[in-house]
Amino acid sequence: MEDILDLYQKQYCRLYPGICMDEKPYQLLDETRGPIPMKPGKAERRDGEYVRNGTCSIFVFTEPLAGWRHVAACERRTRVDWANQVRELLEVYYPKAHKIRLVMDNLNTHTLASLYEAFTPDMARSLANRLEIHYTPKHGSWLNIAEIELSVMTKQCLERRISSINSLSLELAEWETTRNRNQKAVDWQFTTDDARIKLKRLYPQFKS
Repeated sequence: MEDILDLYQKQYCRLYPGICMDEKPYQLLDETRGPIPMKPGKAERRDGEYVRNGTCSIFVFTEPLAGWRHVAACERRTRVDWANQVRELLEVYYPKAHKIRLVMDNLNTHTLASLYEAFTPDMARSLANRLEIHYTPKHGSWLNIAEIELSVMTKQCLERRISSINSLSLELAEWETTRNRNQKAVDWQFTTDDARIKLKRLYPQFKS
């Protein structure tokens, strides 16, 4: 916990950006019938039945101090999918960064070994050398600012039926563009000193 909190207190540096990532599964749903059109004083109504079109995974990357985020939908959430997303982050969005400080939860796919499963050893090592990984503690996902972005995205973009991964990708791209244009940087206030007071129960107790 303190490792993450200390990281959030570091000053902005474009060569060593702090990036948070998270992912969530998403159920693709289609309508069985068209919605009943809106009438004066009455909202549009949709049928309670729906068709399941499978699932996908949504990846979110955000740089809190820069007010930037990127979202992508993938058909699966395997080691290779994660590795491909990380490679895009490094090579497309942060090609000049010396090292990315990456905050994420400790899933079995979120490891440097995944890079070796997806790419040649030389490529995997090159990417790994540009990553400084910081894992959130067990039961500490609230420390990941990307989880906040996922929550906002769900409320603003996903609380309705989307039938295909192509449609979902279009919706996510529009949301990403709008939020990047309008959202300011995140001002994280909770510090290590705060944690030692407010979360004192989590620390070992020493007898004087």
